[in-house]
Amino acid sequence: MEIEKPKLMIIDDDVNLNELLEKYLTDFGFQVHSATRPQTGLHKLESGVYDLVVLDVMMPEMDGFAVLKEIREKSNIPVVMLTARGEVMDRVLGLELGADDYLPKPFEPRELVARIRSILKRSGPDEENSREKIKTNSGLELTPARKEARISNELLDLTTMEYDMLELLVTKKGRILSRDFIMESLKGYEWEVYDRSIDVAISRVRAKLGDDPGSPRFIKTVRGAGYMFID
Repeated sequence: MEIEKPKLMIIDDDVNLNELLEKYLTDFGFQVHSATRPQTGLHKLESGVYDLVVLDVMMPEMDGFAVLKEIREKSNIPVVMLTARGEVMDRVLGLELGADDYLPKPFEPRELVARIRSILKRSGPDEENSREKIKTNSGLELTPARKEARISNELLDLTTMEYDMLELLVTKKGRILSRDFIMESLKGYEWEVYDRSIDVAISRVRAKLGDDPGSPRFIKTVRGAGYMFID
């Protein structure tokens, strides 16, 4: 039986880059579609089934952040953002809006392949993740095989990266996890030691849990040390 190849969508106004990436990624075993106009890319995403989106930030008509917002209103599909400027705030904003990873331009195509494979491995079921559900005292339930989290049976709208971070915290319950430990444990995602990537991701997970940082029910900030799951 033939194994279906992962299907990617590239949304970038650079025609030459799209053609290069289509050929390069196809050689690495992906099905690749592309769009040079954001609305065309969004329409293709709605009309087809894709496994991951590669999304440029700097585009005319509609920037990548606006496109990401529309994607996140309807889907948890993994998104890798391409940031031409590579600025910290671009990366932070992308994470806040739900991007799973980012890659500054110019980049080596082989690095993009590695990022895509890492995210798809995390977002798909594998032997390591096909274990039983993880339950906490206050009704939070994780399903590793499907990368799903529920509270009182209500599904949380988490990205792949946010789920992985939450599972890490839950499985290390009662332990203080430093930012360095979190970065090392979640290999495959791009973290910057001196920016707010970890803090932004924690903030997004808290918001989706309905957790109040001032009076936490799930995730406690330990000043100067890191974060701890306390449920």
